[in-house]
Amino acid sequence: MNNSAEAFFAAKLAFETDVSDVHAALESGRPGLIVIDSRNTASWDQGHLPGAVHRPDPATLPRDAELVVYCWGPGCNGATKAALELARHGHRVREMIGGFEYWAREGFPVVTSTGEVTRPVDELTAPCGC
Repeated sequence: MNNSAEAFFAAKLAFETDVSDVHAALESGRPGLIVIDSRNTASWDQGHLPGAVHRPDPATLPRDAELVVYCWGPGCNGATKAALELARHGHRVREMIGGFEYWAREGFPVVTSTGEVTRPVDELTAPCGC
């Protein structure tokens, strides 16, 4: 195996996660997991992941927590910017690839001002089982 490719993909998995893995971690009640929404207040109010926190001050987050940051979706780098800021403050952080868009498209629950809702699963993004 190509050592450069192996190192690249190992690092990628160390710093990224996907919506299915985050959903499974939340469902399992994994201790120390904090999911962070990096979007603006209007987007947060439209809907966010259950249990997520909205743009916390990095100084208020426990140093031993496992942080997962998300933004809107693949066309937005807000989560990348937020993850960089958290890493600069010494936190262990990963970016949730696909963001809120793919979370909602896969039919996972979303918290809105009216409560928790689920949308129909988009057949093009149905969980792949990987």
